[in-house]
Amino acid sequence: MNRIPVTSFRALAHAGQGLFIALSLLAGAPALAALPIQHWVQDSGAKVYLVESPSLPMVDVQIDFDAGSRREPAGQVGLANATASQTASGIRRQDGAADGPYESALDENQLSEAWSDLGAGFGGSAGSDRMSFTLRSLSDPAVLSRAVNLAARQLGQPAYPSDVWQRDRERAVAAIREANTRPGTVAGKAYRAAVYGGHPYGWEVTESTLAAISVDDMRRFHARYLQPCRAKVSIVGAVDRAQADQLARRMLSLLPQGQRCEPLPSVAEVPPLTQPVRLDIPFESAQAHVLLGQPGVRRDDPDYFPLLVGNYILGGGGFVSRLSTEVREKRGLSYSVSSHFAPGRHAGAFTVGLQTRPDQAGQAVSVVREVIERFVAQGPTAQELAAAKDYMVGSFALRLDSNAKLLGNLAAIAWHELPLDYLDTWQDRVRALSAADVRSAFQRALQPDRMAVVTLGAAGAAASR
Repeated sequence: MNRIPVTSFRALAHAGQGLFIALSLLAGAPALAALPIQHWVQDSGAKVYLVESPSLPMVDVQIDFDAGSRREPAGQVGLANATASQTASGIRRQDGAADGPYESALDENQLSEAWSDLGAGFGGSAGSDRMSFTLRSLSDPAVLSRAVNLAARQLGQPAYPSDVWQRDRERAVAAIREANTRPGTVAGKAYRAAVYGGHPYGWEVTESTLAAISVDDMRRFHARYLQPCRAKVSIVGAVDRAQADQLARRMLSLLPQGQRCEPLPSVAEVPPLTQPVRLDIPFESAQAHVLLGQPGVRRDDPDYFPLLVGNYILGGGGFVSRLSTEVREKRGLSYSVSSHFAPGRHAGAFTVGLQTRPDQAGQAVSVVREVIERFVAQGPTAQELAAAKDYMVGSFALRLDSNAKLLGNLAAIAWHELPLDYLDTWQDRVRALSAADVRSAFQRALQPDRMAVVTLGAAGAAASR
């Protein structure tokens, strides 16, 4: 999520990463090159982040806007993702343009063929917090120039044809109906509603919210939130700073220019749970689905690192985690069980999930709660912490072993405004943690007596203590 680390062979050997990583370093893998993150702000207000990676003749770009689903009206859930994804439905002719690369209108098939001809790709999507557009192209000047021009048009001049949206909306509705027959979908929706209450993080796309979205709504959403002053542009590849600066300008050039960038309205925080929540949902299913958790932390929480490491020990470390030991190994209640935090601009959920036999759901819930309570009260053992730190420090290089992973980390640095040396210091911050740090962080983050528990498909009423 930040800058490229300078990783020594001695550190890698000590971490036990083995021959694969050593050979990657010897081969000069671009993701592990000791290259700094460059950052600057353009006249428009766009913030640009660059990692030069000349080993491969590729350029990867991600542009993020504060235009995720948390910005949608309550009755139009799905508007942000529709606005982003429907940019691939065609681009309009630029009003008043002379003959040139920005003139011709393209329908969705012509646009797709244009990208295929370039051997490049561009697309958009939206999550809870941000709307993102990504470009991948060869760095050959002729190819990259055409790809950037086409991306600028798709980003700044989407046609939003109503017939394509009507077709895609019908497909989305069919997918929602089919998903609602799956136990995992039903359990997940109930769980998110219980954890997030009325916060946008808990809103769900439905047939009615999609029906309320028109192409005019997309155009208004696009015009309001997609402005150069709101853009965070992350670039990884075989370009220097001057080339990257020009690339970012061109990609944003067809968005509204010169407008005053008014601050966006604040979004309310996720309310904490004030009491436990229990939902037992009848469902004909071979396995009972269990979800347990509560609002967790924001990404800017100072406890991020002790929670990251502690969660690896608790339930994020696969078969070596404490939850797996107690639920799977000792009692055979589930093949797998895991936990995770989902920090964002707001407090994303801390969640434990598992599947079990319907008649064992109550016991599984009780065991999970006991493990969480004990971990929050006592924290990890010295042995657990040492093993977790060794693994996380040793495997860190694998987080950066491709341009795509580099781009994801760089975009996270940009989005969350993390220090530019974040990746350089990541391993040191993990190494510095004590068991007391982890225990204190979990005591601040979690309240085991105020968690939401959703069981779907359990035999009878799933038991809780």
